[in-house]
Amino acid sequence: MINETVVDLSRFQFALTALYHFLFIPLTLGLSFILAIMESVYVITGKQIYKDMVKFWGKLFGINFALGVSTGLTMEFQFGTNWSYFSHYVGDIFGAPLAIEGLMAFFLESTLVGLFFFGWDRLSKAKHLAVTWLVAFGSNMSALWILIANGWMQNPVGSEFNYETMRMELVDFGALLFNPVAQVKFVHTVSAGYCTGAMFVLAISSYYLLKGRDLAFARRSFAIASAFGLAATLSVILLGDESGYEIGDVQKVKMAAIEAEWDTQQAPADFTLIGFPNQDIEETEYAIKIPGALGLIATRSLDKEVTGIDQLKVQNRQRIINGIYANQLLQQMRDGSTDPQVKANFEKVKGDLGYGLLVKTFTDDMNNVTSSQIDQAVEYSIPHVAPIFFSFRIMVGLGFFMLLIFAAAFYQNARRRIGQSRWFLKVILFSLPVPWIACEAGWMVAEYGRQPWAIGEILPVNLAASGLTEGELWTTIIGITLLYTAFLIAEMYLMIRFSKQGPSSLHTGRYALENETDQIKSQEI
Repeated sequence: MINETVVDLSRFQFALTALYHFLFIPLTLGLSFILAIMESVYVITGKQIYKDMVKFWGKLFGINFALGVSTGLTMEFQFGTNWSYFSHYVGDIFGAPLAIEGLMAFFLESTLVGLFFFGWDRLSKAKHLAVTWLVAFGSNMSALWILIANGWMQNPVGSEFNYETMRMELVDFGALLFNPVAQVKFVHTVSAGYCTGAMFVLAISSYYLLKGRDLAFARRSFAIASAFGLAATLSVILLGDESGYEIGDVQKVKMAAIEAEWDTQQAPADFTLIGFPNQDIEETEYAIKIPGALGLIATRSLDKEVTGIDQLKVQNRQRIINGIYANQLLQQMRDGSTDPQVKANFEKVKGDLGYGLLVKTFTDDMNNVTSSQIDQAVEYSIPHVAPIFFSFRIMVGLGFFMLLIFAAAFYQNARRRIGQSRWFLKVILFSLPVPWIACEAGWMVAEYGRQPWAIGEILPVNLAASGLTEGELWTTIIGITLLYTAFLIAEMYLMIRFSKQGPSSLHTGRYALENETDQIKSQEI
C-alpha cells in the first residue's frame, strides 16, 4: 500500500519550494519590461534622469533576480529526488521544454544580466538598450517553456502511453507547444508578473512622494508604472476569463471545484459570488449568485449546461471501472500475451488507464477490486473544494482591486495631479503585497485544483512520489524552510535598505535642487 504520509510530505515540500520561488519570479517578469521601457525613454530623450531610473530600479531587479535563480534550482532537483516515478513515467515529455528553457532562455537571460549591470560604460546606448530588452524577453521566454511543461501536466496533449516501455512518449511536439492551456497560462502568468512589477514601482514611488524626496524621479516612475500597470491588469482580467473558458473545456472537475457546483446546472448557469462550501453535505451554504454569469465564463454561451460534481462522479466511476479493466489487460500483455483481441481491447480503454491507477491508493490487487474501493477512488478523484473556491475569489477580488488602484493612479497622472492626494499614496504603499497574494492564490487554484493528478487523468500524484522516508522528508523540509526564509529576509532587508537610500544615492545631491523646485511648484499649485 502507498504511504500517504510520505506522499503528503513530498507534496508539501514541493509546494513550499514553489511558493517561495514564486515570490521572486513575478517581480523579475514585471521589472524587466519596466526597465526596458524606461531605458527606451532614456535613449529617445537623452535625459539623465531616465538613465538613473534604469540603474536604480535595475539594482532592485538584480537582487530579486539572484534570489529567484537560487530558489528555482532546488525545484529542478526535486523532480529526481522526490518524484522519481514521475520523472521516469513522463520524463521524455516533461524534460523537453525544461531543457529548451535552460538552453534558449535561462542562459540568454543570465548572461545578458551581467552585460546590463556592467555594460553601461562599455556599450553604446543602442547596444545597452538591446541588452535590456533581451533580458526582458529572456525572462519571459523562461516563463513560456516552464508553463508549457506545467500546461502539459494540466492537459497532457501530444503524447501516448507505450505499454512496452511503461512510459508516456511524445508523439506531437507541435501539440505540446501550442497546448491551449499552456498558452493561456503563459499570458495570464506573465501579465500577473507585469502587475507585480508595476505595483512595486508605484508603491516605492508613492513612498518618496509621501516623504517629499526625489520628487522628479518618483513622479516619472509613478507615471510609467501607472500606465504599464493599468494595461497589465486589464490583460490579467481578460486573459483570466479566457483561462476560465479553457478550464471549463478541458478541466471540468477543476471548474466545478472553483465554483463549488455540486449539481449540474442547466443553462444559463449561475455564478456563485461568495458562499461557504460544505463538502460533507455537498452544498454551498449562504451562497450569493449572479444569474447566467457562469455560463458565459465556462461555455461562452447562455444555452449550455455546466457539469456539476455529482455528474462528474458518475463519469469518473465509469472511467475508473474502465481503467481497472485496462490495467488488467496491460498486465496480460506484460506477462507475454500475444492475443490480438487483448491488445484491441486495451486500445479501446487505455485512455482510462490513469483512472484505474486511482484504485492503487486503496488496494494493491487490481484483479480483486471491491465496490467500496471503487467508491473510495471516486471520492478521491474530486479535490477538496473549499481551498480552491476561496483562493479563486481572493485572486479575482485582488485583481479588480489592483485595477482600481492603477486606474486611479493613471487618472492622476493624466491630470498632472501625482502626489496631491496623500491618503491615496498611503493606500498604494500599503497595497504593495497585494499582487504577491493574488499570484500565490492563483497558483493554489491551478495546482491544488489539479489534484489528485500529477499528470491530468494519466498519473495520480500518489504513484508519482519517490520511496523516501518520513525522516528524510522532514529533514529537507526544515532545511528548505530555514534556507528560503533566510533568502526572503535577505531580499526584504536589501530591498528596504536600497529603497530608503533612494535614487539620490546614485548621484549625491543631483535631485536636491529638483526637489526644491518641485516643492515650490507644488505650493504654487
